Amino acid sequence: MRGWIETFIEALSAEKGFSANTCRAYRKDLEQFLAYLQDSARGALKREKGADVGKVDDIIIRSYLAFLHKKNKKSTIARKLSSLRSFFRFLVKRGEMSTNPAEAVLTPKRGKPIPNYLPVDEVFRLLDGVKGESVLALRNRAIIETLYSTGVRVAELAGLDIRDVDFDKGFMRVLGKGNKERLVPVGKKALTCIRAYLEKRGRVKTGSGIKGGEPLFLNSRDGRLSTRSIARLLEKVIRQLGLLRPISPHGLRHTFATHMLDAGADLRVVQELLGHASLTTTQRYTHVSIDRLMEVYDKAHPRR
Repeated sequence: MRGWIETFIEALSAEKGFSANTCRAYRKDLEQFLAYLQDSARGALKREKGADVGKVDDIIIRSYLAFLHKKNKKSTIARKLSSLRSFFRFLVKRGEMSTNPAEAVLTPKRGKPIPNYLPVDEVFRLLDGVKGESVLALRNRAIIETLYSTGVRVAELAGLDIRDVDFDKGFMRVLGKGNKERLVPVGKKALTCIRAYLEKRGRVKTGSGIKGGEPLFLNSRDGRLSTRSIARLLEKVIRQLGLLRPISPHGLRHTFATHMLDAGADLRVVQELLGHASLTTTQRYTHVSIDRLMEVYDKAHPRR
């Protein structure tokens, strides 16, 4: 089975253009399932070099989900089941299995929690909270402003090169999931912060963009800033400011979407800005504040 996992991951990368992070998540889910098969007392499935995929059925998958239920959230279990479905569907297409055993297993029902986000006043406090004129302070300010201004994913932000920013037109070119490219508007405040950081770093704006193919945001060793480092620096700023609700880089993406929709932006426009393939994903952000609910109610209801 391990060999087929490797073949499947290679196909995801080469044929479907999945990102390294997505492939890594699939690999982790499938290797966890393989470890379960090898460690459990399942007689025919126990092999010295792995498990025989041809002997996996829906009963084994259900027992695996029951095993996961002890320590995992329903959303995590649903994702792992989805990985198994994709893997066995791949094997069916290759003629290694006649049916997909994971298709007969129902996905656990998941709740729909409202994404974590910051209200406008706390966002402004966060954006104004990074002080100092050092290159790192300017970088951190530019990162936080850009995350909120554009709603890009943290991996998309980390992957930006200097040449991806067009200061004259107010856009940046972003490479999203599945290597899909999109243009994202950037606010003037964020562009000003980026320009100040680049000038401090020694880069000079020329023409409609900035010359050079090096990373937009660098770490202290002049290498590309990682997604984990971006999360850590945001966490540090929030801790220093004493904000009551911690927020992650992805939480700023939630905040961007919430504030756009709360202000009346069209749902499909926000979908395009976020780079969502499905409108259903964007609809998670259609929750509104209680203040806006009361405002609409007071204006519209005859018996208010």
